[in-house]
Amino acid sequence: MTVLVGYVNNPAGHAALDAGIAQAKKDGKELVVVNASRSAQRSDSYRLGEGELKSVNNYLTRAEVEFRVLTLGSEYDPAEQILDTANEVGAELIVLGTRKRTPVGKFLLGSTIQKVILDAEAPVLCVKAAH
Repeated sequence: MTVLVGYVNNPAGHAALDAGIAQAKKDGKELVVVNASRSAQRSDSYRLGEGELKSVNNYLTRAEVEFRVLTLGSEYDPAEQILDTANEVGAELIVLGTRKRTPVGKFLLGSTIQKVILDAEAPVLCVKAAH
């Protein structure tokens, strides 16, 4: 069984990664890190570049946890990619980083986190980055 982290390269994503590492180590589980984005948004700042991917892999290796990093790109919603991957790997826990957004921002941009929380079969842990 696994702990799945929805990861983006920002403070909230780093907080989620740290929480996922702690949970996976505590329970002796594999950690699956998912970086999802729409294929049409390849220039999206959330998409991991080659250097960032190497950095995440190095960070996870130093954490001494069994892991896989998946960089997904699809025409469908990143939340659906996270949910589908969680189901495929049998995730026992999904960890997501949160950040403060205005109500208008949530309305205009949608909320990947909200969709994952509402539709996930596994429990979802949301963590905030420390300021």
